[in-house]
Amino acid sequence: NLCTNNGRYCATDPDNDLEKGISGADVVKESLRRLCIWKHYGENNGVGEIWWNYVEEFIARCASPDYFMNEDCVADCYKHAGVEADKINRCMIDSGGLENDAPNAFLDLEIAAQTERGVVVLPTAFVNTAAIRGQLSSNSIFHAICAGYAEGTVPKICEQCASCSDPTTCVTEGKCSGNYGGGGSSSGSVSTHTFATSMLMVIAVFGGLGYWHYNKTRENMREQVRGILAEYMPLEDNDGDTSNPMAFARMGEASQQFMSS
Repeated sequence: NLCTNNGRYCATDPDNDLEKGISGADVVKESLRRLCIWKHYGENNGVGEIWWNYVEEFIARCASPDYFMNEDCVADCYKHAGVEADKINRCMIDSGGLENDAPNAFLDLEIAAQTERGVVVLPTAFVNTAAIRGQLSSNSIFHAICAGYAEGTVPKICEQCASCSDPTTCVTEGKCSGNYGGGGSSSGSVSTHTFATSMLMVIAVFGGLGYWHYNKTRENMREQVRGILAEYMPLEDNDGDTSNPMAFARMGEASQQFMSS
């Protein structure tokens, strides 16, 4: 089953198996649950720490097909994240529910926002109203958020973790165990000194090759010129020494004068 509310709200089957596993209707239900959690625990301050805690717990405990719609698993996530189950259940019902052939206020608002913002690819994230699409990751979102701050207003956590090879771990632990610009090292990272040295070596190698090629080309041209001169230079005969190119040229001038006479 891909839809709820008699076909009003649908989602694609995440595991591409309509007979078993997670259904599209399950995805719609979980989406509504998270909308309600955000409304109660994130809408006021725009941060929603408890919402994030719930999502983290759900991914860790209930993301598999066997537990995705397991109410006990969801209740366990509520408990660890600090969510009041009764409040969320009431919110889901009061918004219109998912069972009847009737609209759901929260889902309609999400569809309207999707159309207004031009969301055509899922998932899509927005940072300062700019859409970020495709293969989203916590690292790419973190870098996008950090890049959105004006100069002089960047939070310390961005300055500390933006150059880290693993920003997510840096944010979680409060320190960078390996970065690209100093303050630690990690496999796969390249220091500025190493990069600069490597570039100088590459430039030196190509410069040497260029100089060798220039000399080689110049020598080849000289050899070609010598060959051309040798080909057109007359050989010595009994009439005199004509091995000198200038003498040969003068002989040519004399012959032309004789013929013109």
